[in-house]
Amino acid sequence: MQSMDNNSVKIVLASQSPRRKELLAEAGYEFTVHPADINESAFESEPDTPRVHAERLAMAKAEYVAEKFPDCLVIAADTIVDCDGQIIGKPADAAEAEEITRKLFARPHKVITAVAIMHLAGGIKLLESDTTTVYPKKMSDRQIARHIAGRLWQDKSGAYAIKQQDDEFVERIDGSLTNVMGLPMELLERMLR
Repeated sequence: MQSMDNNSVKIVLASQSPRRKELLAEAGYEFTVHPADINESAFESEPDTPRVHAERLAMAKAEYVAEKFPDCLVIAADTIVDCDGQIIGKPADAAEAEEITRKLFARPHKVITAVAIMHLAGGIKLLESDTTTVYPKKMSDRQIARHIAGRLWQDKSGAYAIKQQDDEFVERIDGSLTNVMGLPMELLERMLR
């Protein structure tokens, strides 16, 4: 197990995202999961830039969970898609997923993940974010229909989840792949050091 300063502080992941759990486990971390029960829609009225919006949400999640686990190192994250300065979140239904998909796969867009680390007992409060530019492949109407019918857009910012290899929707990315997956591991490991 890797740990902060080689001590035995327990790690709590403040997320129910299967991909975040998978990335953290693959990196060799031992942790428990306690999702942050916050109302994300309460943050939508704030006129933030996409990066600031993600950072505010990540910090709110970390603070919520750290209050319950003050002796643990809490890791929280929030991923959003920035399309020409517009924040694209998770679609509410299939119609919105199709609208988002048509918009995002017509031009390059950015994926921003903010990471907040908090250890109340140790007085640690860190917040950083990573940005990756995604260059999509042009999707046909048939591909879009198949994507929407497959329902893999559910609970995903930008209505899609990138694959590690041979992604049918993505031409290339400029930046961190794990950032697009929801937890920029390079950034997280720098923060934990």
